[in-house]
Amino acid sequence: MSVVTRFAPSPTGFLHIGGARTALFNYVFAKSQGGRYLLRIEDTDKERSTNEAIEAIHDGLSWLGLSGDDVTVMQSENAGRHAEIAQELLAKGAAYHCYLSDDELADLRDKARETGASVRSPWRDGGNPPADRKPVIRLKMPDEGTITIQDLVQGEVTINAMQLDDMVLMRSDGSPTYMLAVVVDDHDMGITHIIRGDDHLNNAFRQMMVYQAMGWQVPFFAHIPLIHGQDGAKLSKRHGALGVDAYRDDGFLPEALQNYLMRLGWSHGDEELFTLEQAISWFDMAKVGKSPSRFDTDKLTAINHHHLRLVPEDKLADIILAHYDNPSDQAKDRLIAAMPLLTDRAATLNALSDGQDYLIYDGVPAMTDDAKALLTDDAIVILGKLQKALPDNDLSLDEFKLFLNEFLAGEGLKMRDIGLPLRGALTGTKTSPSITDIAVILGMKEVSSRLSSICNS
Repeated sequence: MSVVTRFAPSPTGFLHIGGARTALFNYVFAKSQGGRYLLRIEDTDKERSTNEAIEAIHDGLSWLGLSGDDVTVMQSENAGRHAEIAQELLAKGAAYHCYLSDDELADLRDKARETGASVRSPWRDGGNPPADRKPVIRLKMPDEGTITIQDLVQGEVTINAMQLDDMVLMRSDGSPTYMLAVVVDDHDMGITHIIRGDDHLNNAFRQMMVYQAMGWQVPFFAHIPLIHGQDGAKLSKRHGALGVDAYRDDGFLPEALQNYLMRLGWSHGDEELFTLEQAISWFDMAKVGKSPSRFDTDKLTAINHHHLRLVPEDKLADIILAHYDNPSDQAKDRLIAAMPLLTDRAATLNALSDGQDYLIYDGVPAMTDDAKALLTDDAIVILGKLQKALPDNDLSLDEFKLFLNEFLAGEGLKMRDIGLPLRGALTGTKTSPSITDIAVILGMKEVSSRLSSICNS
């Protein structure tokens, strides 16, 4: 069997982190089986669906590398097909026209709750339709026995058939319901495995009835646990869970988000850090857990830090330079040389890009108040002597350290006497990577120029 999975979001907002994980699991499972992964936008709710949300979903999935393998299916374009299947179900006797009013339906539901039974409409067996009402189309559910799903994650799950109301397939305005549309679309798209959140598990029993009534092959179901916050409650914005676009804007890498989301509910031994390709080669649905996972922004940040250090240094330099106007001709070379130092300290692209003026522009950098406080009169005197002693040619790190040690010894000083003032003068901050490394990266000519400007101002 050729495996086909799908991700089918409703375009009523941004691509939520939970939706992104569902898409990822569908993608990874399909690719692990040599199959196909498709995308369907379930836009039948025209009041809530927006073009902006559709664009945001496509944008987020593209950034994550999870665009579909074929043209995206828009569910609203299949309304005619949904209506056609509803008519077939009527013709088979598997569905019926129901003319219950809202009040009558409410009374039936109240009685059903009292008896523990399901809602069964008196129109199930026909009757003379009232002229002043437009009917809905309902599917006839079994009146006895049990319904069992062999879920690839949840295992065998069984319910009593009488727990299921005769569900509406077509509304009185002629529009299909989600429960009909999703089954028809999945069948027509050839979906073999439906992987989604376990909040849809109850829907699976109802949707099975449509498959069986039509004589269609029922796909495999895999209902993965939802993501919770650190407090165990359902994930929400207050836990820091935002749209995928927000994580991108905050400087997270798609590779890191892929890695982290795969670990929310699935594991491969003790492996914590891996690529998407590795996840595909290792993936086994049997290793997806049944318990909810807890979203941890700190853990995501740590994983991002790991993946950040795997990005080629010239690519990172280009990303940083995109945040600055009119950089020095030496800026990219300096950034590449400094990248091991910078990525050791920065966990996100935003943190990596922030505060690199001293590498990107020539001349004395803008100074923080802390850096200015380091440049006392005594410090200026020492820096002035250092500037005069600097060689004209550039030095290696070892050569510069040797030069600096000889200079300090000749002046009767220690590194603590010059380290912080030199850092302030060259970087404009009190905190930076090793100032000896930075001095070598800037080059002796630029170091001399900055010290000269500060000491003679």
